[in-house]
Amino acid sequence: MSNSLVKRWLLKYMIYTFAFIVVIVFAASFAVKKYYDDGAKKELLRLGEYAAQSYSESQDISDGEEWAAAYLDKLDKKESADVAAADESGRVYKMIGSSSEITAARDLVATSPAVPEDGVFHIENLPSGERVLSRTTVIRDEKGAFVTALTFYEPMQETDDRVTIALIVIVFGAVLLLAMFIVPTLLFLNSIVKPVRELRATAHMIAQGDYDARVDKMYDDEIGELADSINCMAEDIKNSDAMKNDFISSVSHELRTPLTAIKGWAETMADENTKPELMKKGFEIIINESERLTGMVEELLDFSRLQNGKMILAMDKTDLLSELEEAVYILKERASKDGQHLVYDPPESLPPVFADKNRLRQVFINIMDNALKYSPRGGVVGVEVKHTDDMIRVIISDSGCGIAAKDLPRIKEKFYKANKTVRGSGIGLAVADEIMTLHKGSLEIESEEDKGTKVTISIPVLDEDDAKMLNK
Repeated sequence: MSNSLVKRWLLKYMIYTFAFIVVIVFAASFAVKKYYDDGAKKELLRLGEYAAQSYSESQDISDGEEWAAAYLDKLDKKESADVAAADESGRVYKMIGSSSEITAARDLVATSPAVPEDGVFHIENLPSGERVLSRTTVIRDEKGAFVTALTFYEPMQETDDRVTIALIVIVFGAVLLLAMFIVPTLLFLNSIVKPVRELRATAHMIAQGDYDARVDKMYDDEIGELADSINCMAEDIKNSDAMKNDFISSVSHELRTPLTAIKGWAETMADENTKPELMKKGFEIIINESERLTGMVEELLDFSRLQNGKMILAMDKTDLLSELEEAVYILKERASKDGQHLVYDPPESLPPVFADKNRLRQVFINIMDNALKYSPRGGVVGVEVKHTDDMIRVIISDSGCGIAAKDLPRIKEKFYKANKTVRGSGIGLAVADEIMTLHKGSLEIESEEDKGTKVTISIPVLDEDDAKMLNK
């Protein structure tokens, strides 16, 4: 993955960066060359203007060759320029400068007319290989008559050397700039790639079933947060896997117990010598255990439907008190047989709720059944109903073993069982909580170890929106 990431960066961003720097180098090179070329041209222009001014100030010399000779002698003492003087036909009659080949290499006669081209810059390569820049200034008198033509030459070797040095500096600077951009970026990419590679390896180990695999957190940034998330995910998967295994073990045990009882009593009843009273007891046990099996299977089916989002509620105007009283009635006899007390003081009346009555009754039975299971013989389970504003709250409390503080935040998670010594699959509370959520209500649990548990089931009363749905 690291190669892919770096390659993608090189292909997409490095090419653009390199192209941008190349453009900058070319632009800077052009600007430097133009700067030095313009400097040479300005020097030749200055010399031409100085010659014209000198002629205007020395009108006493009328002969062009004589004036040019006098001017070049004076110029030779002040300037280091290369100059050639020519007559109107282009014949060179005087020259000064460092290169004697300058005048021999230059044909100063213009094609048409014969007067040399005035004020135009030329680049020439001499036979010696020297490159020069030239400009001719034609000196005329007051009447415009030709006096002489002075051609000034600027050897370009020094200028070319300066341009070359400048280009080397620019290219070196561009390479340095590119390196300053590439190296930190590659280091930064590596700081991302290395932990991401470790994240990938750890995620692969988790996917293979190694839920103890963890990522070493390298940075306190987004990568670090991702490492924390993966570690947290691995811990959750590990806990969920453990709870799933406990669930399978618990469900297997819960199913085996009634099946064993049914099988044992069926074999006993199949004996011809079984007494009638024993047959009657066997039928009762088989019926009870079958109902117990049916309840467990229904609970598992409900959980599956909730997980897949396929549970459909038959919502209607419902009398909550009626469903609660029926749930109390179902469990009251069992509580009495177990030496427990199920206390319920119903209110006189309650407004209706918008609910699925069967699912609502299922929640009441589940919570009261749990309260009885975790309460000792002689324990009391109380059922209380409160109506405040637009909510109805059913409070079911017991005096049982309670729930430890460390288990309380997870008690409604699927498969989670705080007390593994008591029968049950560990999904009843998860199903009840989901059912109340679907009813726009809630299921809240308060508990203290060795003191008991209080479960509050809240559901909104029938409102105008619910009434409109009923009328459709």
